[in-house]
This record gives sequence, C-alpha cells and structure tokens, in this order.
Amino acid sequence: MSAVTAPAHDAHAESHGHELPYHQQLRANRLGLWLFCFSELFLFGALFASRFVLWGNTRPELSQVIGLIATSVLLLSSFFMYRAEMGAAHGDRTKFLRGALMAALLGTLFFVMVVVLEWNVFGLEGNLFGIEIFGHLSTADGVYGGVFFAMTGMHALHVLTGIALILIIWWNGRRGRYTPEDHWGVEATAIYWHFVDVVWVFFYPALYLMGQAV
Repeated sequence: MSAVTAPAHDAHAESHGHELPYHQQLRANRLGLWLFCFSELFLFGALFASRFVLWGNTRPELSQVIGLIATSVLLLSSFFMYRAEMGAAHGDRTKFLRGALMAALLGTLFFVMVVVLEWNVFGLEGNLFGIEIFGHLSTADGVYGGVFFAMTGMHALHVLTGIALILIIWWNGRRGRYTPEDHWGVEATAIYWHFVDVVWVFFYPALYLMGQAV
C-alpha cells in the first residue's frame, strides 16, 4: 500500500513546488498591475495630446458647474476608496464595506453627470437655479465634439469598469473574503481607481479650463 501511495504524495508535493510564496506572488501581481497602468498611459496620453493638436488654444463652451461638481465627486470617491483599502488592511470590515460602497456610489454619480448630463444623451433641456444642466455639444460638432466624446467616453468606460470592480470586492467583503494578510483584490481595485481619478485630474482642465471658449 505504501508503494502505491508514495508516488501520489510526491506528485502532490511536486505540483505545489512551482507555486510562488505569497509575498513573491503579491510582488508579481503589483508589478503586473503597474505595467498595465503604464500601458494605459499611452492611450490616455494620445487622447490628451489630440486635444491640443486639434483644439489649439480654444475649447468648446461646456458647463463649468457640471465639470467642477463631477470632478469633486470623483476625487471624493478616491478618498472613500482609500478608506476602504485601509479598512481591509487593518481588519476593519465595517470601514471597508462602507468605504467601498460610497466609492461605488460616487463613481456612479460621476458617470451619470458626464454621460447623462454633459453628453445629454436624451436631448433634454433645463435649468437648475438658473444654471443650464444639460450639455449641447454633439458628435457632429467637428473636432470639438470628436475630441470631447473620445476623451470623456474612454474615461467613462474605465470608470464603469472601476465601479464594477468595487462592487465585486464589496460583495466579496460581505462574505468575509478578505483579511489583513490577504486583501490583494482590494488593493488592486484601489490602485486602478486612483489611476482613473488621476487621469481625470489632467483631462478636466484640458477640457473645461484651458483655452478660449468658442
């Protein structure tokens, strides 16, 4: 019997002999994620450069109120994502769950403000306290429409992906998936979300503040 079971034990040991220790696997995961973010910089960098090549020192007339509020909301979501990560890292499940949920809600609000209000996908009109809350720029407005929708659309797609990731880790957190020693999913989501926020920090002034409105 021992002659039969010994090879099975050896095979089991061999199958796990190629697995990296946790700290090495974590280091590899971080490197892979940062390389992914670095590769994304080429995409966003090209869109950012196209704004200056095609718009020059001009820009379309956009809602400064919507732009400022949306930016503030997104930056606030990054704060709550940081709190969620710290909660997971220190074993504070309540802090993690609340922070992640708030980050997802604020990210959704930002998405709605850009896609529903600024894009005005339903062709609505209206004022709030005397401020026009629906955008008028369309894809038919030449280089202004093309660049604006390309930049905000690509960023909105990444925001939507980030919201989905936050909801996934929130659901996993409710099931007790993460511990202070093993919460890579939360850390990875936080890095991605902060990256998306930093991209908007550059997009916002390029779209809303720089150049003369025409």
